[in-house]
Amino acid sequence: MPAFKYKAVDKTGRQTRGELDAANEIDLELRLRQMDLDLITFREIEKSSGGFGSGGSIRRRDLITFCLDMEQIARSGIPLIEGIRDLRDAIDSPRFREVLTALVEDMEGGRVLSQTMSQHPNVFDPVFVGLVRAGEQAGRLTEVFENLGSTLKWQDELASQTKRLLIYPALVLLVVIGVVLFMLMYVVPQVVQLMKSMGIVLPLQTRVLIFVSNFVVDYWPFVFGVPIVVAVAAVLVMHQSPKAQYWWDYTKLHLPVIGPILQKIILSRFTNFFALMYRSGITILDAIKTSEDLVSNRVIADGLLRAGQQITAGGSLTETFRNLGIFPPLVIRMMRVGEATGALDTALLNVTYFYNRDVKDAIDKALAMLGPLLTIVLGGTLIVIMWSVLGPVYDILGKVKI
Repeated sequence: MPAFKYKAVDKTGRQTRGELDAANEIDLELRLRQMDLDLITFREIEKSSGGFGSGGSIRRRDLITFCLDMEQIARSGIPLIEGIRDLRDAIDSPRFREVLTALVEDMEGGRVLSQTMSQHPNVFDPVFVGLVRAGEQAGRLTEVFENLGSTLKWQDELASQTKRLLIYPALVLLVVIGVVLFMLMYVVPQVVQLMKSMGIVLPLQTRVLIFVSNFVVDYWPFVFGVPIVVAVAAVLVMHQSPKAQYWWDYTKLHLPVIGPILQKIILSRFTNFFALMYRSGITILDAIKTSEDLVSNRVIADGLLRAGQQITAGGSLTETFRNLGIFPPLVIRMMRVGEATGALDTALLNVTYFYNRDVKDAIDKALAMLGPLLTIVLGGTLIVIMWSVLGPVYDILGKVKI
């Protein structure tokens, strides 16, 4: 179906722009009218491969609100198509309004909700669609949307915690690099000229610092360009080489401090969604297969692939995950109890709670450690530079007799 870039006006006279799929001009005008918009101008464009429309990205918070609203609609017995139509009219996000309009039109054409959602994979991922499909088949849409809303909230909090862990050291590192470059490119050359005019014999550490300073000043395009070229080349290689991608994912899991936290975040996400899929009636093998893409780490995804193969060959779930070597003994014991009692979903949610608590504690401890550690690094770097620069000057002043 062609895509059109349009300019329209709402009932209040406010203009809005966006993109929308439509069969032709008449279909475009009808779709906009369903969104309470009147078409002004339009032009056909090449359909973007990046997703549905381009009227701004759909935030996780929009999906959280959508899940909470859909939970209430399903709980109250309102027909889904009527509820989604009401949500479309009340939502602020232009792009999400377009998606909901497409959902309503597809449902009017006879499709069920999960089928219409599957047409927008950049908005509703396969796990989301699979859970909704399972909820439709089991008559448990209320529970599915309640669980999805809670999970998305958890993901939002987890993303916030991860940003706290990464942004602070990144900012401090930029400050350290900026200060060091300023000292090497401006302060050191000025002091060196002063020492040369005084005829001071320079110690080894000062000569090394001068060499580094001259190299940075004379070859600054090389100093700044090489890291950028190496970074771009590494990204290109990882996009094209599965082995490089596997190695990078393996390296991330084994980084000091960050690696264990990242592994716990991934495993927490896996157990949470696995529990939701299992509770919604999705088979264990299908849930593991879906989780291979969900974890976003090739090392753990490869482990889940092997787990699925072992279960297919007749292995038990608990023993299979124990053989993977990525879950601690406490988690394995929880899963064994859940498998034995038939409450595997409850056991998996307990595992999620276990990891969530560990991740929060680990992030708090890491942030508490990073502050003093980075301060020591910054202070030590400045002390070395100042010692190399001012040490000879103090030696001369100490020999002056008054």
